[in-house]
Amino acid sequence: MEQAQDQVKRCAEAVCDGLKQLGDISYAVLPTDIAHALGDLKKAFLGNIRSAIDWEIEWIGERVAGGDKLRQEWKEKCER
Repeated sequence: MEQAQDQVKRCAEAVCDGLKQLGDISYAVLPTDIAHALGDLKKAFLGNIRSAIDWEIEWIGERVAGGDKLRQEWKEKCER
């Protein structure tokens, strides 16, 4: 069983290494300044996506807390 897991792990590592190599090649074929500018652009874009996702997660948490508060208020009104 461990031998099969080792083979799968080695295969996955080989695939990851190949993808890393392709990524390196995709930037190596570009002029240095363009490669760096493209990398900065992609990082900025992904940073904005991360900010949007963080905002959405925070918004959901606030809505759940607001729902808990309303539920408690309704429960108190029903008990009166």
